[in-house]
Amino acid sequence: MNLSRDQLEARLHYPLATQLPERGRSLAVAPGVRWVRMSLPFALDHINLWLLRDEIDGRQGWTVVDCCIARDEARADWETLFEHELGGLPVLRVIVTHMHPDHIGLADWLCRRWQCALWISATDYAMGRLGSQSTTGFGGQLAAEFFAAHGLTDPDSLALIRGRASYYPSLVPSVPDRFQRLLDGMPLTIGGRQWRCISGHGHAPEHMALYCDDLQVLISGDMVLPRISTNVSVHDQEPEADSLALFLDSLEKFLPLPVDTLVLPSHGRPFTGLHERIRQLQDHHRDRLAEVMQACSEKPCSGADVLPVLFPRALDLHQTTFALGEAVAHLHRLWRAGQLRREKDTAGVWRFSAAFAA
Repeated sequence: MNLSRDQLEARLHYPLATQLPERGRSLAVAPGVRWVRMSLPFALDHINLWLLRDEIDGRQGWTVVDCCIARDEARADWETLFEHELGGLPVLRVIVTHMHPDHIGLADWLCRRWQCALWISATDYAMGRLGSQSTTGFGGQLAAEFFAAHGLTDPDSLALIRGRASYYPSLVPSVPDRFQRLLDGMPLTIGGRQWRCISGHGHAPEHMALYCDDLQVLISGDMVLPRISTNVSVHDQEPEADSLALFLDSLEKFLPLPVDTLVLPSHGRPFTGLHERIRQLQDHHRDRLAEVMQACSEKPCSGADVLPVLFPRALDLHQTTFALGEAVAHLHRLWRAGQLRREKDTAGVWRFSAAFAA
C-alpha cells in the first residue's frame, strides 16, 4: 500500500513541533547546538545551518556547519547572527557537509571573515573548487549533450542548459584556497564532545554527516531528510555512475545509530525516527525501481520517457534537470543489476529495455 507523504511523515516525531528559528536568530536544539534557517530562492525555499559551541587551541567560539548560497540576504542574516547569537565569540571553523551551492556557497566569505579554516571531504572540496573556477561539468555544452543523450531533445530547453554555464559560480563564487580534510569515521572534538564523520555517496561525491554519541544527535545534511527524498542523480561528469546503489548503500551506515537519535536535516525540521525514515526511503526507491522496470518492459525507454513515471506532475526546466538525473540513476541501477540492457537509437539517445523476455 502506497502511503501519502503526509502519512509517512506522521510516523516521525518532531520534538520542536512547528517551531522555527526566526530570521537572523538561532534556536537551541541540544546542549551546545543551535539551529539557523536561511531562505533560498528556489522551490526548496530554505536550508538549515548549525552552530556548535566550540573551543580550539584554548579559544572559545563556534563551529558553523554549512553556509547557504552566496547572496546578499544570506550575508545580512549572518551578520545579524554574529551580532546577536554568538555571545561576542568568534567563528573558529566552518564545516561543509558537501559541495552543493546551498551548503558551500558562503564558505569562503565566512572563512575570510573570521580567518578560520574550511573542513570538508577532499572529493567535495575538489569538485567545489572546479565548479567555482570553471564551467566543466556544471552546465553548458557538456550538460546539454548529456541530457540530450537521455532524451531531452527540446531545442529551447537545451539552449537554456547551454546558457547555464555560470550557474554554479554564480552561487559559489569562490572556495577557500586551503582546507582540512574530513574522512569517513574520523573523530572530531567539538566543544569537548566527540563527533564522528559518516560519509555518504550518491547525492554528492563524498558527503559528510556528523554524529555525536554523547548527545545522540546526527547532523544528517542531505543524506536523510524528513519529508522529501534526497535527489540522487547521474551527472554528465560521471555519466556511467550507479548513483542510486551508492546512496542506498550509504543509508545502511546510519542504521547502527540509536533509535531515538535526534536528526538535524538540511531541509525540513529536526526529527526522531531515523530508522523509520531510512525504511521509507528504501521502500520509496524500491517502488520507483519497480515502476521503471515495468515501463521498460513494455517498450524501450529513455530517461525522459520515465520522467512522468517517477514525477507525475508538471516540472519547470530547473526541476526537470534534477528529475532527469534521478531518472537516469534508476535506469542505471537496473542496468547495472542486469535487469535492463541499453543501446543507443539512431538519434543517439540511450534506450533501456528488459534484459530478458517475460
